[in-house]
Amino acid sequence: MEFRQLGKSGLQVPVLCLGTGTFGGGNEFFKTWGSTDVAEARELIDTCMGAGMNFFDTADVYSQGLSEEVLGEAIKHLPREDVLLSTKTTFGFDGRHAGNAEEASSRRPLPNAANSVGSSRLHITRQVDGSLKRLQTDYIDVFHMHAFDALTPMEEVLSTLDTLVRDGKIRYIACSNFSGWHLQRSLDLSEQYGWARYAAHQVYYSLIGRDYEWELMPLAMAEDVGALVWSPLGWGRLTGKIRRGQPPAKGTRLGDGGEAAGPVVDEEYLYSVVDALEKLAGETGNTVPQVALAWLLRKPSVSSVIIGARNKEQLQANLAAAEIVLTPEQVAALDGASERPVPYPYWHQRQFQNRNPLPPAVRS
Repeated sequence: MEFRQLGKSGLQVPVLCLGTGTFGGGNEFFKTWGSTDVAEARELIDTCMGAGMNFFDTADVYSQGLSEEVLGEAIKHLPREDVLLSTKTTFGFDGRHAGNAEEASSRRPLPNAANSVGSSRLHITRQVDGSLKRLQTDYIDVFHMHAFDALTPMEEVLSTLDTLVRDGKIRYIACSNFSGWHLQRSLDLSEQYGWARYAAHQVYYSLIGRDYEWELMPLAMAEDVGALVWSPLGWGRLTGKIRRGQPPAKGTRLGDGGEAAGPVVDEEYLYSVVDALEKLAGETGNTVPQVALAWLLRKPSVSSVIIGARNKEQLQANLAAAEIVLTPEQVAALDGASERPVPYPYWHQRQFQNRNPLPPAVRS
């Protein structure tokens, strides 16, 4: 398993990371992702460790804390220093109902519900302490702001995270789903005040979702911020189970309605991308999702790709993607099949590539 530096930090992370949103299945939404229990989670984690992949990602809101609880139990048999843990906060969550999503969704709002969401100092510190308990650990290796909170001053967010780093509760900080100016302003403030800076940005990026390339990738390369890619298979559309003229199969996330909130993708565009993936999969002897993951691993600024798995067989298949190295020509073929018009001002800038060069097509 290849390891890469996480942005400008000194932390080395494997190129694949196991996303544990499938752990717990604490409500109907997360049950469509999966309902992995502790014993099943331990088998998946041991499979990852056997492949040299020791990076595991979760969030406080995944199954209302149950994902963190299952993950914490599933790694207890391993030396803590052998494992890299990543979790997040920002979305609405009250730790007093952790692990009981049905109760949390049906109960009356608690008196302090207004402060149980966002990136305030109160909410961050409360949720970090809650995550530490649920994960049964003394520290979190990578802690993310799960989304941007426009109501909380950036100075409050970053100074709070810096204090938690200095206190030893967090090793590295990261953000997720930020716009370009959100990230750049945050980095500037960290430099101005000598605070911990975002080492990584957890982003949506796939062959059918290439918006990351417009502004966030150039920013990541300029500021040395590592990309941690979520939903690399396009919200379940690049699993190889979707074909022209066929509805999503039952037992898949799309077929069960689990990704209904995902971005709309034009069907003809999707089928064209899948056709290109199938062609390349046939040429290389790999599967459609393996090729889709391998394409991401060849892209600049990507530190790690977060994969999911409901069972050991899926996990082993996804882990094999780390061994595939697509040629520049193969990457270019997939680039061409998945290319889409870009919005203003990017289409205007691309008319003058001698002054506004595009990011390289593959990692150097």
